Amino acid sequence: MHSRRKFLRQLGSTSALLAGGATLAGAENLSPTDRNFRESLIEIIKPRSAADTINIALIGAGIIGHYDLDCALKVPGTKVVAVADLYAPRLVRAKEMWGNDLFTTRDYREILARKDVDAVLICVPDHWHDHISIAALNAGKHVYCEKPMVHHIEEGHAVIAAHKKSGKVFQVGSQRASASAILEAKKRYEAGDIGELTSVEAFLDRTDALGAWQYTIPPNLNPKDVDWATYLGDAPKRPFQAERFFRWRNYNDYGTGVAGDLFVHLLTGLHTVTGSLGPTSIYALGDLNYWKDGRDAYDLVTALINYPKTDKNASFSLAMRVNLATGAGGDIHTRLVGTEGVIDIGWNSFVLNRLKRPNAPMYSKGYDALFTYPQAMQEEFIRQYDQKYPAGQFTRQVQNEPAVTFNAPDGYDDRLDHMIVFFNAIRENNPALVKEDAEFGLRAAAPSLAANLSAAQRKVINWDPVAMKLSKAV
Repeated sequence: MHSRRKFLRQLGSTSALLAGGATLAGAENLSPTDRNFRESLIEIIKPRSAADTINIALIGAGIIGHYDLDCALKVPGTKVVAVADLYAPRLVRAKEMWGNDLFTTRDYREILARKDVDAVLICVPDHWHDHISIAALNAGKHVYCEKPMVHHIEEGHAVIAAHKKSGKVFQVGSQRASASAILEAKKRYEAGDIGELTSVEAFLDRTDALGAWQYTIPPNLNPKDVDWATYLGDAPKRPFQAERFFRWRNYNDYGTGVAGDLFVHLLTGLHTVTGSLGPTSIYALGDLNYWKDGRDAYDLVTALINYPKTDKNASFSLAMRVNLATGAGGDIHTRLVGTEGVIDIGWNSFVLNRLKRPNAPMYSKGYDALFTYPQAMQEEFIRQYDQKYPAGQFTRQVQNEPAVTFNAPDGYDDRLDHMIVFFNAIRENNPALVKEDAEFGLRAAAPSLAANLSAAQRKVINWDPVAMKLSKAV
């Protein structure tokens, strides 16, 4: 087994570690005093001058908005100039966090009208993703849109069209597409280290209330501080309810449940590793088992998903699950099972186990038919076998090779690497550097949202991964 230092040195030197044009930086190229030494592995294209600053605006200053903006500001040559949110106290907090000179508004359209805004981070509830993404692209802004890219499958092609027409950089915010463990697993997979892929098992489980989106609601909440009418958007009209604003993921009118929030992460990683365009059929079961707090989104979804044979992969099946109330503790795991080995991927690590199959027929004196034959017949079989397959020339049993382990450095942040990809593409004026673009985003979101449809309708949902549309069974 390689040491981590040697492994990272090898990792950094291979051309196979490409993520839409972004390369993982080798450990030998990073100084221990570099601010990003422990946080990122993808090489940063640094600003050429002080004038080469990318001005960012944040639309949606909730939890993910704070995480994404703080992460974006770690990339050299970025600056936040504006923040929009529908809850007035969050605009107060924005100035506390990022400076009193910050422009703040409750109307995202004022952000898009500003000429000093180069790129927007869209961190709003799912039912606003397509509307704001399209408006931002039409306004000439680069867009980083949180996952899932859309609230409903049929919204995806309009986002794709707006992206293509704009010529701007568009990236969906599932950092699995840029994570070091995923990119290294991709290299191992493409090298054929596990043989032909046969099946995949994936889960992303949680166990506590915050993992189940029961986020803190402000004390002494004044409904007048919330622009409720704008928030509802194309959702059904209803009186103000704090839970539906601050815990929107719990409600299908605004969110996409565990499928849109977490299946998308699993599919993004899988599609990045395998290069797959997506499955052809999805069958899922959903239930609300534990978090019966008024939500209508499932807290448990399991899905069986079929991937077709292509020029890149054999046909394979995916068994996928998210459980928000597991007694086993929260965890993420993706297991790619091939004919010659298996890759077990965590969040920022993986273990590769390979086996060597025998090149001689197997027999055993244990669980094999041999012992059921007369003793003389057994002895004759063994004599002929030894003549035909000499022990020194043939392998007679399955042999396990030494495991290969990858662990990202302590302090590594895959979200930062994802942001680096986004800003590298902007700085190079090359949208193609982004792998998780609008088409990729729909190909990850649609099967996830189809799992919700399947669970609700209790039937198989068929999907055309090339045309990216729902289809009828063949």
